[in-house]
Order: sequence, then C-alpha cells, then structure tokens
Amino acid sequence: MPKVAVYNVEGNQVGELDLNDEIFGIEPNEHVMHQAVVTQLAAWRRGTHKVKSRGEVSGGGKKPWRQKGTGRARAGTSRSPLWRGGAIIFGPQPRDYTISMPKKARRLALKSALSDKVKSGNLIVVDTLAMEAPKTKAMAGILDKLNVERKALLVTADIDETIFKSARNIPGVSPVEAVGINVYDILNHDKLVITKDAVAKVEEVFA
Repeated sequence: MPKVAVYNVEGNQVGELDLNDEIFGIEPNEHVMHQAVVTQLAAWRRGTHKVKSRGEVSGGGKKPWRQKGTGRARAGTSRSPLWRGGAIIFGPQPRDYTISMPKKARRLALKSALSDKVKSGNLIVVDTLAMEAPKTKAMAGILDKLNVERKALLVTADIDETIFKSARNIPGVSPVEAVGINVYDILNHDKLVITKDAVAKVEEVFA
C-alpha cells in the first residue's frame, strides 16, 4: 500500500496517508492511458468543418461550350473542381470524431495515471485548503511553499469557488473537483496537488 506525506498550506509535513493500493498503487498501463488521451482529445473535436461539393456549388448548369470544334478541352460545367469557383474534391464534411472506450479500460487508465503520479513522486497531498476570499497572490504563495514550480492540477473534494477563483489565473494551474479528474489533465500537468478529502472522494468513487 503506497504511503505519501501530508502537508499543510505552509509546506510543512503534518503526517502521512495510506493510499488505496487498487487506485494509487497499480503498475501504470501506458497503452490504456494513451488510448484514453486519444479518446478524450477526439471527443473535444467539434467536427463542424465543411466545404461545398459539386452538388452544392451555385451556378454551372449550362455546358460552357460545345463538345467539339473549339480547340479547347472538353468541359461539362463551369463549377468543375478544376475551375476557379468550382467545388472541392473529397473535402472535409461534418462528422463525429467520438471514439468509444470500454468502461473498465477508462477506469484502468485513470488509475494508471494516478499511480504514475505517486510512483514518480509528483503527487502532493494537502491536509486542508481553505481561503476566506479569492486571492491569486495567496494561492500562488501556497503553491510556492509546496514547491510547485510548473504546471499543476489542483484537486479539491467539491467545487470551492474561492479556491477556483484564486487558482484559475495562475499560469499552468488548473483547479478541478475530485469527480471531474481525467487522464489527460493528470498527464498534462507536472504536479498533482490534492486535498486529503479529495483523496477520500476519489477512492470512494473509483474504487
């Protein structure tokens, strides 16, 4: 069972926490994590790209000139893809990029990402995280004391508007509630800063 240190907002260790071995202590599966990231990025694509085909371009109903005797190449329509103002051959059309992924594979990918953060020493557990009013400077100070120098995913048990407003303006820091964590966000941030309550909620939901 993996064990991690618990820090306060001053950056001092105040205890240790035993993590659920089935969520934070498995051997990371890189293939499933890659599949989960590809699936998530594909779901974000809007798929609204569109060009006009030969059946949609206006004009071009009449044959430009007779078939033979003019010395020019044959032409059936002035809206041919070869002509200016013509249609586009095999151009992009609206489509759904969604990729399906089995539920068990999605859960395995999330557990692998969390376990990878623990294994690499990039998971930081904070005992409590509360602020009286939104203060970006105060939040930046807390992260600095926790030695968070690069991109960090800040996870709380529930949506805390004060915490979210304090963290969202810090470059590279992304606040999210425990049930909203995903493989892409975890892997896309160098550090995972999570509250003790959020750890309990993650273990409750994903166990």
